[in-house]
Amino acid sequence: MKQPLLASSIFIALAACTHSQETKSPEPSGNFVSITEIDPTIAVEARYHGEHNFLGTRVRGYNAPKCLLTRPAAQALANVQAELRPMGLTLKVYDCYRPQRAVDHFVEWAKDVNDLKMKSEFYPQVDKSNLFRDGYIAEKSGHTRGSTVDLTIDGLDFGTEFDLFDPRSNTADPRPNASQRANRALLKAVMDKHGFKGIKTEWWHFTLRDEPFPKTYFDFSVE
Repeated sequence: MKQPLLASSIFIALAACTHSQETKSPEPSGNFVSITEIDPTIAVEARYHGEHNFLGTRVRGYNAPKCLLTRPAAQALANVQAELRPMGLTLKVYDCYRPQRAVDHFVEWAKDVNDLKMKSEFYPQVDKSNLFRDGYIAEKSGHTRGSTVDLTIDGLDFGTEFDLFDPRSNTADPRPNASQRANRALLKAVMDKHGFKGIKTEWWHFTLRDEPFPKTYFDFSVE
């Protein structure tokens, strides 16, 4: 995904990097797991299984409200949860593994410039006709490799909502207040400690550093 000067800010979760070696593949048996099987205390709000998302409809390939991850990513996330639990805090995930067919659905939606029903909530300052040019939407996503997660610490204020297409979603954007910046710093620190790397443009987006399928894009449905 290209990174323009103005809109390098948003939605890498949809785009991630395109690799020279690229494979669509069915689920490798036994290598993916629902996060609640590893730690049932992690809250799951599967945004793309419902209608509360930037498309305003269920996204293709999300047939169940689950968070699927590779086993190493799921275990690392459980380790994050174990550190937060004594603080009285809990993780809430919005999106995990994302089928390629879902990414294709995003691309189709972005091409329909007349569908603006979710604009006021998710991209109020963005001209939808510029989503590709500005790098908000692309044809590949790191989520499709199975070790990337979009999440929050439930109940804490991070200054923007999940999936807001706006520079305010940048992890280090100065406009959130002190408490909101501290919450972003806490999430980043605990995720870093347990093997995840964040990105500058989305405070909610993290990928396991040692992801097991760094060049494989999967397309099995979330069931």
